Amino acid sequence: MNKRQPNPIDIHVGGRLRMRRMLVGMSQEKLGESLGLTFQQVQKYEKGTNRIGASRLYKISQILSVPVNFFFEKLPSEEEQMGFSENSGDSFAYDFMNSAEGFQLGQAFSQIKDVRIRRRIIDLVRSLSDNKDFSSKG
Repeated sequence: MNKRQPNPIDIHVGGRLRMRRMLVGMSQEKLGESLGLTFQQVQKYEKGTNRIGASRLYKISQILSVPVNFFFEKLPSEEEQMGFSENSGDSFAYDFMNSAEGFQLGQAFSQIKDVRIRRRIIDLVRSLSDNKDFSSKG
């Protein structure tokens, strides 16, 4: 593994941190204040650039009201981390929902109760996409 590349486990833990922080509506600044850190340090944790120590991860789990093992749930296997698994392409959904845009889109979309409108939004997004290989499953 290249020393300059973040460890895939640190990236995963950081992604779970970001997802949970966003889910509870907490800013990086607020989480940083609760930990005695800057928001830049929280950013580095979320990107996996900096590894989160055990005691700090425990404190984060308390602040975000999740068990420590939450950060390790759905951890990819070694093969998936290296891109050798058949399922390694399936991580796009996780990566998308872990992005700020994906999270906001998912949150807003889930609040639309009319199924016809939801289907029309999906059709709109498909029509705007460069990828025309979507199946018509709905």
